[in-house]
Amino acid sequence: MIRSRRPPAAPDAELIRSLAALLTETGLTEIEFASGDYRVRVAREPAPMAAAAASAPALSPAPPEPREAPLSANGVDHPGTVKSPIVGIAYLAPQPGTAPFVQIGDTVAEGQTLLIIEAMKVMNQIRAPRAGRVARILVEDAAAVEYGAALMLIE
Repeated sequence: MIRSRRPPAAPDAELIRSLAALLTETGLTEIEFASGDYRVRVAREPAPMAAAAASAPALSPAPPEPREAPLSANGVDHPGTVKSPIVGIAYLAPQPGTAPFVQIGDTVAEGQTLLIIEAMKVMNQIRAPRAGRVARILVEDAAAVEYGAALMLIE
């Protein structure tokens, strides 16, 4: 679904394609671009398979064989790795010159803000997926991050 507040006579097809590609890349369902009074909103409906799977009877698959996962040098393979859900600029503190959200050794609660990632002038809070101790911070303040990049390691 595409909605624009500008008259539909002159939609920017390249911009719409770029936004649609960004939706697919990041897994988001909606994105809006604004420049002055020009606004373009691109949204997609969740995949119908998800609704069908929710209504189907739950089948429990056989549990996977436990195995040791090797820890890579940067912690990307560790189960406590917090990965970037979007492309943007990572900031470790709420504002320049203030204390960071977390430091190595801090104990965090599930849902606590760890850092923010700025993407298209929007500040996105990255929250702890689980409670634990911050073992490593794998990104520098104000560094560009890619989708899926390891940001922190929570043990």
